[in-house]
Amino acid sequence: MGETLGRDWMLRTKSKVVNDHPHASHQSVNPRACRMGAQPLPKSVADKNIVYFDLETQRSFGDVGGFANKDKMGVSVAVTYSTTRGSYEIYPENEMEALADELLKADLVVGWNHIQFDYPVLQPYVFHTLADQTINLDMMLELEGMLGFRLKLDSVAAASLGMGKTGDGLDALRWWQEHKKSGEFEPLRNIAQYCAFDVKVTKCVHEYALKHGRLRYDDKAGGITEVEVDWRL
Repeated sequence: MGETLGRDWMLRTKSKVVNDHPHASHQSVNPRACRMGAQPLPKSVADKNIVYFDLETQRSFGDVGGFANKDKMGVSVAVTYSTTRGSYEIYPENEMEALADELLKADLVVGWNHIQFDYPVLQPYVFHTLADQTINLDMMLELEGMLGFRLKLDSVAAASLGMGKTGDGLDALRWWQEHKKSGEFEPLRNIAQYCAFDVKVTKCVHEYALKHGRLRYDDKAGGITEVEVDWRL
């Protein structure tokens, strides 16, 4: 399932993943953004191992014949952040079983559309049925249930925290093709850094919701709308 990557590659990438993103735009994650709000996280949350999760694919919907064929998209890189570990973990394609093991052991897996997208993409690599055997908070699906429509992570992060993603998912697809053609690992580092920033944004949005009991989003009419949430464990 892909090349075996040395741990030194992942360690070097993780050391750069938050503070040295070469493709960060003016909307890149402010390292202080997750600490907005005076109160620390509730002890009931702080004592849990919350795992934030995202992955990037090798192929687009167009490449595989549409949304129904997510299981054919392939994983290029996946990234988690564990609150118990206190750090990011980068998983190349040949380590999907290890990724699944971390997700299965988590007290809570938090993502953005990870149940209907990331898990189906990941499922062909692993034995366990992830959606049924993990405890999840899919923030996008939760908000959809309240509002009746889907929000982009960028919309919520920008309105709630003044921060957003660092690029476009098409960049990750392009980097994967560069890696396959050249055999170089630098494009994989770019994917890992891009993916880890998405994980960080997800973590920041979740922590903001826990601290404040609400999230904000762009209402597409030029204003900001607020929605109350209660995601305490």
